[in-house]
Amino acid sequence: MAPHGPEPGADRTSRQPGLLGDIRAMGRALCRPAGLAGVAVEASWIGLHLGLWPLGHVGARRSDQRAGYRIGHLSPTQRGLAVHNIEAAETPILLVHGMVDNRSIFTVLRHGLRRRGFGRIETINYSILTGDVRRAASDLGREVEHLAEETGYERIHVIGHSLGGLIARYYVTRLGGDERVDTLVTLGTPHQGTYVAYAWNNGLTRQLRPGSSLFAELDAPIADCRTRFIAYRSDIDQLVVPQRNAALHHPDLNVHNVELHGIGHMSLPITRSVVHGITSALGHLDVTGATVTPGVSPLGERRSS
Repeated sequence: MAPHGPEPGADRTSRQPGLLGDIRAMGRALCRPAGLAGVAVEASWIGLHLGLWPLGHVGARRSDQRAGYRIGHLSPTQRGLAVHNIEAAETPILLVHGMVDNRSIFTVLRHGLRRRGFGRIETINYSILTGDVRRAASDLGREVEHLAEETGYERIHVIGHSLGGLIARYYVTRLGGDERVDTLVTLGTPHQGTYVAYAWNNGLTRQLRPGSSLFAELDAPIADCRTRFIAYRSDIDQLVVPQRNAALHHPDLNVHNVELHGIGHMSLPITRSVVHGITSALGHLDVTGATVTPGVSPLGERRSS
């Protein structure tokens, strides 16, 4: 799984002629060597994840927390972040899983964050019977407030996979969550809906269909949102169709979109370039969201890339 960089400008896939063009583009991506390798990795990870899935339901919340500020026992990488930016190292990170899943999807990412030197990582489970994004966002808000009260940090980072990213986006942009969330990272989140939602008919899947009232609400103007967004998407994401809908475009939001190649939907949280990109971004942002280390690419100036 080689590193992949951010898309270098305009959204190329948005120029495809409609859904049929998107399907053809995905077919071509799947037939490339990277796509075939990605399918193999996706199948292997799904098998392993199914084994971890039952364990992920044990308890509603898990906290990976470093005790105190001692650094002697840390690896050089961990020690570097703690020494150079203790605020970044100790800012809590909350991980939010996707539909019919649990926190076990973040096994690799959680390890990568700890290895990089982050000292407080929280993973929560919300009900697999969740039927409304708005209500789930309200529940997420209570979790964030609890974490802020518990840690003393007024602002945290949130990473959401799939539906988890959409729940977090609603909380940030519609429920005042930008007061608490410094950076929101989404992985394979259907920011403009997915046609896969037509495969099943219930309250939640109706919300996830392109053009639903939920997306009309999310597309409405947003006043002075303080949160910075990083949105990862892949050209062979089998659950976000068309795949370009995992990019986030909103004139009032500060968004950095990252396009990956040959990575399946479930593999996004375990992909090396994703883990590295997230840890680098969060490690180089101070509590105001400004870059700390010269040479790190800024996340943008109030625009979608």
